[in-house]
Amino acid sequence: MPLLVLTLLAALFAVWLLGQPYWLARKRAAIAAQPFPDAWRDILRRRVPYVRAMPADLQLQLKKHIQVFIAEKAFLGCAGQVITDEVRVTIAAQACLLLLNRPAHYYPGLRQILVYPGSFVVPRAHTDSAGVAHSGRDVLAGESWAHGQVVLSWQDALEGAATVDDGRNVVIHEFAHQLDQETGSANGAPVLSRTEHYARWAAVLQAEFEALQHSTEQHEETLFDAYGATEPAEFFAVVSEVFFEQPQRMATEHPALYQELAQFYRLDPQSW
Repeated sequence: MPLLVLTLLAALFAVWLLGQPYWLARKRAAIAAQPFPDAWRDILRRRVPYVRAMPADLQLQLKKHIQVFIAEKAFLGCAGQVITDEVRVTIAAQACLLLLNRPAHYYPGLRQILVYPGSFVVPRAHTDSAGVAHSGRDVLAGESWAHGQVVLSWQDALEGAATVDDGRNVVIHEFAHQLDQETGSANGAPVLSRTEHYARWAAVLQAEFEALQHSTEQHEETLFDAYGATEPAEFFAVVSEVFFEQPQRMATEHPALYQELAQFYRLDPQSW
């Protein structure tokens, strides 16, 4: 192939590549500009009461995010689960809470949400410190995979949406993992808005993580689920649940941690 043709093709590819963000932004703007369906409003009213407590501007922002999220992400039913608008809207509403007031990249690594009717079983394999291989099964309500999938129990997603103040929400938990995984593997250090924020983020979350580990070892009651003591990635997901569902208590008992999450999520849920 002549050099001129190769050069032209390379130039065209570069123009296409550079134009992708522009055309994606235009496409998303067109989707968000469409009226929010009345049937979807009814689903939010019945299934996601959390939304009613939010300021009007955030409710509007959330609805636009829901429209784009549903347009871009595939929902797949597993083990007989039927995917309806009720499933899509209920899950999307909770997932999009984490996008409010932030650059809305819509979980760029995520392609599919797999939905089971209830808890599902995942096989596990690990090797212990002695080099012995073990296999087993975990029963889960949700899981976030780095290769483009989130798996959810519909029953748990419904219960998490219905009870807005218990600090437990499987959709928020798994989509916090998705934010964390934007940097690669989940490690409790998602992408922050400014480089200089990382030092304080690491110091505050590490101190709180170690405090939860200590409390868990002593069998003490804490605001945070003991599962958050297993590793930093789970700690970030667990405290994200509490940030959205029990913000007043978190701000009182863990003010530095609340401040870090409020800065990251660009929200102050205790004011709603």
